[in-house]
Amino acid sequence: MARFFGSIGFGVPEEVSPGVWEDRVTVRQYYGSVTRLMRQYTGDDKVLEDIRVNNQVSVVVDAFANENFAAIKYVEWMGTRWSVSNVEVSRPRLILELGRVYNGPSA
Repeated sequence: MARFFGSIGFGVPEEVSPGVWEDRVTVRQYYGSVTRLMRQYTGDDKVLEDIRVNNQVSVVVDAFANENFAAIKYVEWMGTRWSVSNVEVSRPRLILELGRVYNGPSA
């Protein structure tokens, strides 16, 4: 089992102007373990396939992450931001399943 230390991006809703809300990405650092290393091959008829992994990262979290686990957008791992496709709450840990490369807003 590999060790993990990296950034997790949370899209916390914030009121920009009266009645208008946007997700503001907040980044926090967490420790944990990489519990599954996988790469998924897809049978798409594309010239350049999208990279997809099915890695699982189990992180020890704080109160902020416990309250905002539904707002997790990405995990930065091995120099790349990966979108989080699934979150399992297993206190005091969150088990995050990674998917495709994340291309959304970041902090």
